[in-house]
Amino acid sequence: MPNSVIGEFLGTFLLILLGNGVVAGALLEKSKAFGAGWLAITTGWALAVFVGITAATAVGAPGELNPAVTLANMLSGDRTTIDGVWHMSAQLCGAMIGAAAVWLHYLPHWRETADADAIRACYFTAPAIRQPFANLLSEVIGTFVLVLVAKSIGSAGVAGATPATNLGAILVAALVWGIGLSLGGTTGYAINPARDLGPRLAHALLPIAGKGHSDWSYAAVPVVGPLLGAALAIGVWRLVVS
Repeated sequence: MPNSVIGEFLGTFLLILLGNGVVAGALLEKSKAFGAGWLAITTGWALAVFVGITAATAVGAPGELNPAVTLANMLSGDRTTIDGVWHMSAQLCGAMIGAAAVWLHYLPHWRETADADAIRACYFTAPAIRQPFANLLSEVIGTFVLVLVAKSIGSAGVAGATPATNLGAILVAALVWGIGLSLGGTTGYAINPARDLGPRLAHALLPIAGKGHSDWSYAAVPVVGPLLGAALAIGVWRLVVS
């Protein structure tokens, strides 16, 4: 198996373990981090992005960790279709295993938590106000910002942001932190189909105490929205740089 596929799996595994891990720490009863709040969650997710990208690139992967980013690279010609499918598959699998690791890490806490919504939030996103079009639009906008600015970070025209500087991971982490703080309050900013679908599948399959349903009626929004946002961002990028 190519190192890039292994790296995407490992990086996404770490992304979900630490990202969903900070949510679990803030929401599960009797956790020492209980009640830490939105700032802690967005910061933890940003650091999870940094860790995931760093580990993935060390193995030899691009560090996309996100099917929407992979799609963007396919549309821009930076990734072949075959590579893209392999990377997306690895990302989804890594996300599922990462979510399973969160379950194991917080094993005694699920039974102590009576709120099924809090348990679900440790795995996948849900909207603050359930209006499908508005929710989809939020995911499109958030992912549009993610992909457009990530392309800018990787651009040779940005001082100090070429791959040789090794600043890419921390800059993308800062970007995700900003998206979470500014745009994440509507839908929980999935902005990543694997980040939502992988843990949702794990939630459905794992024997999590008090977990309730997996909210499949909403599941398409955090998958379709990010893919549309990524495609839109690449279209705008081509207009701007051409």
